[in-house]
Amino acid sequence: MTHIDQPAGGPDAAAVLRSLGDAVYEWRLDTDTLSWSPNAYAVLGAEPSEIASGRAYAQRIIAEAGQTRIDAIQKSAERDTGAGVPYQVEYAFKRGSEALWLEDTGRWFAGPDGKPQRAHGVVRAVGERHARELKLTQLAKYDPLTGELNRGFLTEVLTSTLDETVRFRGSCGFLLISIDHLGRLNEAYGFDVTEEIIAQVSKRIRTRLRGKDHLGRFSGNKFGVILTQCTPDELAIAAERLLAGVRDETIPTAAGPVAATVTIGGVTAPRHARTVPEIFNRAMDSLQAARAKRHGSFLAYRPSVERDAMRRDSLRATDEIVAALNERRIALAFEPVVEAQSRRTAFFECLMRVYRADGAIAHANEIIPVAERVGLVRMLDYRVLELVVAELAAAPALQASVNVSPASAMSPDWWSGLGGLLRANAGVANRLILEITETAAIQDVDDARGFVTRVKDLGCRIAIDDFGAGHTSFRNLRKLGVDIVKIDGAFVQNIVKSEDDRAFVQTLIDLARRLGLKTVAEWVQDEEAAKLLSSWGCDHLQGALIGLATRDRPWMNGNGKVASA
Repeated sequence: MTHIDQPAGGPDAAAVLRSLGDAVYEWRLDTDTLSWSPNAYAVLGAEPSEIASGRAYAQRIIAEAGQTRIDAIQKSAERDTGAGVPYQVEYAFKRGSEALWLEDTGRWFAGPDGKPQRAHGVVRAVGERHARELKLTQLAKYDPLTGELNRGFLTEVLTSTLDETVRFRGSCGFLLISIDHLGRLNEAYGFDVTEEIIAQVSKRIRTRLRGKDHLGRFSGNKFGVILTQCTPDELAIAAERLLAGVRDETIPTAAGPVAATVTIGGVTAPRHARTVPEIFNRAMDSLQAARAKRHGSFLAYRPSVERDAMRRDSLRATDEIVAALNERRIALAFEPVVEAQSRRTAFFECLMRVYRADGAIAHANEIIPVAERVGLVRMLDYRVLELVVAELAAAPALQASVNVSPASAMSPDWWSGLGGLLRANAGVANRLILEITETAAIQDVDDARGFVTRVKDLGCRIAIDDFGAGHTSFRNLRKLGVDIVKIDGAFVQNIVKSEDDRAFVQTLIDLARRLGLKTVAEWVQDEEAAKLLSSWGCDHLQGALIGLATRDRPWMNGNGKVASA
């Protein structure tokens, strides 16, 4: 074993401290004498007389930059039981024209009266570490693009502002400010210019706030402003000032001057919101209402019985939908679609039925709008798809259609689920028809075309439902490449009595036939309408005359075996 020789008595502590750049001191609080190791004057950049007493040393400390040593000692709540009381503080020390950040670590000892009598410790320069910590603090609390509060810290400040407002029975305000049409600006000028616009809008908002107010970046194109001690009238005045501040002058950018506007929603608290989540939600409600009214405007939150009732209904419906999914209370009803000439069944439209816990049925038109609003429609669509594929797999002669919501049509998860179901059930795809509404298709024709292509690649057919309601041009219809057009029943149900409806439906059928598309007339009520539709060349009929949706499986014969559809 190799032995390392060390100096007798161990290492020289003073030499080690000097090599590290640390300075050692002893402070007699009873006489205010402050004694230092010889290297202290070089470390601190001070003359001996300038740091010879606690009072003189304290005069070199930047008061607002950290806790001082005297605070740590004299305000300590601990008692010295004989071993001393440790302390550690960090502060800025005046070194010439610069601020030298120091970490001061020591221990104080009590005199006979129990009060601090002397202390000894070490000071160490920690400028680089302090700079790193300051940078991390900046990143944790401030938005790097605008330099304003980030959303997390804005929430903290709003929480403390609201608490103080409630405690003193005052009023505060919150404005949610959105830069209008930022997506269009990004397309027109590019991402870099868009960031310039965001930063410049932030500066304009900042210059028009009171000193006691707070600004933060709420999200990509949105800012939050906390208005302390603010009445509803002052909220409106502040909002109008900010609207004009952004709107009245163009913003200089690398691409040239750009015109921008903002839309603002606001709320006063605690009058109209008693918690931070309520403040955010109600400011967002107001912002959306202002956008719907006119971009570049301001609206303050006002209580709405209808809106509150809708939210309660949404919460109730959410619980109901989730429970129905978990408890397998989603079922299918089957509505026949027949050939117009022979009246033979061509396929069945599979409609969703949700059974409530008490056994009552909630129809799709009750559930789907709420499910779309609360983001659950994709889960419902997938469950219905599972049920439809199971029916097709069990009945080789069955052909069926099922509706797909726009949210599902654009969801990668829904597509992977559909592909998995079809791969696991060979022979089902060519008997499955997926229906999308015309209004969904015309919102983005290119997206809808991509949907149709993917459906056909899987081997399924595609139908446009409620055709005529959205007034799709036949050029777009041909571009989509669908297989079946289902004519909106609102035009079909009155063709016997309405000359306009007759002309419209007959035109749709004729044009669809010229494009090589099959047609289905919905809501066929009587035999006279059926004969008219058949004479015009309509391929299929659906509605009360043909048969309403039922839980029965009409393609099964009396022995429970599959019959031809």
